Amino acid sequence: MIFKIFPFLAWFDDYDTGKFKTDLLAGITVALVLIPQSMAYAQLAGLPAYYGLYAAFLPPMVAALFGSSRQLATGPVAVVSLMSAASLEPLATAGSTEFIAYSIILALTVGIFQFSLGVLRLGLVVNFLSHPVVNGFTNAAAIIIASSQFSKFFGVYVDKAPHHYETMVRVAKATLDYTHFPTLLFGISAIVIMVGLRKINPRIPNVLIAVSLTTVLSYFIGFNNDTRIDLSAIRAPELGQIIAEFNESVLTIENLGEKRARVGLQVDDEIKAEKEKHTKSKKLVQLQSQVAVLTIEIGEAKHHGHQLRTDLRAMKFEAVKENDKYTFYPKAHIPPGIETDGKTWRLKVGNTVLDKSSLFIMGGGAVVGTIPKGLPQLTMPDLTVKSFFKLLPTAIIISLLGFMEAIAIAKAMAAKTGQKLDPNQELIGQGLANMIGSIGSSYSVSGSFSRSAVNLQAGAISGISSVVTSLMVIITLLFFTPLLYHLPQAVLAAVIMMAVIGLVNVRGFIHAWKAQWYDGAISILSFLVTLYYAPHLDKGIMVGVALSMVIFLYKSMRPVVASLSLNEENVLKSSEHYRLKGCRHISVVRFDGALFFANASYLDEQVSRFRTEQPDLRYILLDARGINDMDASGEEALEMLCRRIRSAKLGFAICGIKGQVLGVMERTGLIDEIGREHIFADSKTAVAEIIDRIHRGTDLPQAGCDGCPLTQYIPTDK
Repeated sequence: MIFKIFPFLAWFDDYDTGKFKTDLLAGITVALVLIPQSMAYAQLAGLPAYYGLYAAFLPPMVAALFGSSRQLATGPVAVVSLMSAASLEPLATAGSTEFIAYSIILALTVGIFQFSLGVLRLGLVVNFLSHPVVNGFTNAAAIIIASSQFSKFFGVYVDKAPHHYETMVRVAKATLDYTHFPTLLFGISAIVIMVGLRKINPRIPNVLIAVSLTTVLSYFIGFNNDTRIDLSAIRAPELGQIIAEFNESVLTIENLGEKRARVGLQVDDEIKAEKEKHTKSKKLVQLQSQVAVLTIEIGEAKHHGHQLRTDLRAMKFEAVKENDKYTFYPKAHIPPGIETDGKTWRLKVGNTVLDKSSLFIMGGGAVVGTIPKGLPQLTMPDLTVKSFFKLLPTAIIISLLGFMEAIAIAKAMAAKTGQKLDPNQELIGQGLANMIGSIGSSYSVSGSFSRSAVNLQAGAISGISSVVTSLMVIITLLFFTPLLYHLPQAVLAAVIMMAVIGLVNVRGFIHAWKAQWYDGAISILSFLVTLYYAPHLDKGIMVGVALSMVIFLYKSMRPVVASLSLNEENVLKSSEHYRLKGCRHISVVRFDGALFFANASYLDEQVSRFRTEQPDLRYILLDARGINDMDASGEEALEMLCRRIRSAKLGFAICGIKGQVLGVMERTGLIDEIGREHIFADSKTAVAEIIDRIHRGTDLPQAGCDGCPLTQYIPTDK
């Protein structure tokens, strides 16, 4: 019991200084990959980069201490980060205080769900996500994640559209209008460095080296050339009017949003009152209509704000610097005789009101910027019953996907190390990592394939390596955050793009199609639906799961019902599949699957078909070896089948009944209805006895039945 509650105690059996040194080196190596990756993934999740460090602070250590895998590296991962951002965007603006709060609450909700599954020993629930569905979703997610970084890679800024492909169209248009080539060069250089070092030696920390070199270069060349200016410093008369109109649209959206929130609370109160009084409320209908109208008005205001923001971002300026003061001129309207710095400057416009006295204008590329020094404040997220149930559907999908990824990685490593895994204990570890991590301002995390591989290659022996990784992140937060200020955003985009390349698996589609065409079709449909509905990624998974369940139910309703005959090896096989000659007078029927309410009538349909195809039929033997379970509907269908066959003056018998099915027959009395003398232990005994019965006292030949193959089962003394 102690080892169940504290599984990490098992690490210290035969643990020595040599093993600790190995774990120490592995932990440091993983941290060198985790620190830049976590910052990149945080931005993918719609959070400031430093929240990735917060997510890499407690979760790796907690997951290792209470999980079952000793090499699994937990922390921010690409798919979970994307899922987190996509699910929360309808609730708050990415990067805002509310969005950050929701991300942390979502991590707690995910942790509670995973922990509950582990404690209740329900780890098998992950099997609802079939491999074809996961393959289709993962391939689509990899494309979405990689393409979502194009704007940072090319140094352009666009608003997100309702669908991801629409956002990509906006990025393409912005790129054609203007590309910041220094940003593009930094991104390409980072990819070249990472790919080159990986080819030289996979154990080289290529991500860290790429980040370090580009950050140092960014610092020395002044890559992030930006400043704050007053509106009067820009010689563009129309700009003031556009900014005023933009600020008005932002305030309108905020006011309408606050009003909708107030009306929404009234709707909740009215619904509660309606349930208590058990009456329909006219006021509720009016309030719901008001919410719908406000939603439309907010949508219109957002569209207007988007157009103004696009116009502001499209403006390009050149600067003249005199006495440390800048004067900016529109690029297309520079007065004659004015000599500018030759750089292209652009306004940075977000979703907040622009201060005309302090406009942020960029003449260079984007960098990470200031990262708060020190550890995050440990506080309990403000989780309410309402927010819990609002986030629960998303949390369930993230939990299952995250755990599926984690357990797949853990199993692959366990196959190499010989370690025994407990999926339910792993769920507890992942759940605690998300729960405790949320107290330290972490968003949702999971097991990482790339960092786990690094951990294994570095020779990690126990979870001590993950504890060391967490300690390295703590040291970074305490002392080294200023060094990350000049890290280019394009480099973080390159890190993400390189990390998700491994998720693309075209062979998975081909393999699924070869196995079963419908599995391949489900995988392709999951892929296409995920791509089309992105960023609403849950749609692809839901469609895939629904299709998988439909196929499962269809196959359960129409199991294999085969007519058997003897092959060359004197073994009963499917006569249709193996093209075997059958007996005109005896039909041996095998039913493969549980006999239950959904397919009970199907057995009768198939037996009727065999009777129609064999007009000389005299006896039917049901081979029940494939029936592993039977419910009340199945039992009743079997009884009716027996009566119908015998009422048609045909014989009926059963062989190879399994224990659980025999128990049902004994409890319901069906065994006596069929007759114990018509129930046989195996098909060989049954066929021999049936052949003897239908030949005795009939005009059929005693030996051979005109060349019937089943007569090979007749004992020599018959």
